[in-house]
Amino acid sequence: MRGLIVPSFYKNMVFKEKINSLLLEALSERPSLFLIDVVITDAFKVIVTIDGDNGVVLQDCIDVSRAVESNLDREEQDFSLEVASFGVGGPLKFIRQYKKNVGRTLIVKTATENIEAELVEANDDFVILAWEAREPKKIGKGKETVQKRLELSYGDIKEAIVTVTF
Repeated sequence: MRGLIVPSFYKNMVFKEKINSLLLEALSERPSLFLIDVVITDAFKVIVTIDGDNGVVLQDCIDVSRAVESNLDREEQDFSLEVASFGVGGPLKFIRQYKKNVGRTLIVKTATENIEAELVEANDDFVILAWEAREPKKIGKGKETVQKRLELSYGDIKEAIVTVTF
């Protein structure tokens, strides 16, 4: 009697669905945390990136890792699991990330310009950025500092990165 041969793409798909389901369950028990990304390589290395409304501490990563790992069988599929917090310098992907970073400085790329500005407000539809700029005086020679403010819809943002100031 021959065993059933399962195509690897199907095995990968089932494994990925199980990982996603376990992550959703683990994060539903921790409402301040949210999923940023999941990458599963061909060698079944699972890389999970999470963020939190109040940041992420090491224990959060450990708890999510344990919740996933304890529900998987290495005899069924060998894998490695890495759970990490969203790092500084990575582009913001979700509205929830913008909301948690109100008051911080962002570098925002649009189709026409790059702006370094304070994130003053973030709601479900747009962000408001504020910054100072040097512009030519309206009367006379030289430049003056002016206060700029821009309402920008999320669709107009190509990339936004939180800057770190020391």
